[in-house]
Amino acid sequence: MKFRRKPQATPEETPAAAEPAAQEAPGPDAARPAVGPFDEADVAGDGVERVDLGSLLVAPRPGRELRLQVDEKSGVVRSVLLAGPDGALEFQAFAAPRNGDLWSTVRPQIKADVTRRGGQVTEREGRFGPELVCQMPVKLPDGKVGTQPSRIVGINGPRWMLRASLIGRPALDPDNSGEWEDTLAAIVVRRGSEAMPVGEPLPVKLPDQARRMG
Repeated sequence: MKFRRKPQATPEETPAAAEPAAQEAPGPDAARPAVGPFDEADVAGDGVERVDLGSLLVAPRPGRELRLQVDEKSGVVRSVLLAGPDGALEFQAFAAPRNGDLWSTVRPQIKADVTRRGGQVTEREGRFGPELVCQMPVKLPDGKVGTQPSRIVGINGPRWMLRASLIGRPALDPDNSGEWEDTLAAIVVRRGSEAMPVGEPLPVKLPDQARRMG
């Protein structure tokens, strides 16, 4: 897996903070889920090597290049992207309440934002549950206005929610995007035990490899 640092672009709006997150630690005897994305506790000792991004652990996958969108002034990582020849997967984890369904709260906010910015959005049932199919107007290099399709997926975890945007072919052809969905399912979230406001992005750090490149 290659690393590439990108300058900060305008990020998508993140979920608004609502209330302090519960401070209890996840139950120690929770059963290991059969499918991901996973909580760090669910993959402890599995022997898989992953890139450590702080709140996100990403296993290298063939044909996927890891790109980090970094604020050049502060050095803060704003988003994480896995890119391939036919599309990309952008993702970020957020603090959520224990046993809550933050994704059901966030979806109407995303719909309203897409509509406000002149886009169109519909909801469909996908592999990870309800997801949003968006069509956003974008300015093309020749000055004309085009449309950028995306699928926005949210997965609730123990005191976290992982939000991901599928771009390119996996957005245009969701029924044949199994490899990209497998890429999403392999992501691991490290929530940490500290109390955080609901909707707060979990901090992402540069891996050692990217720090040496910086």
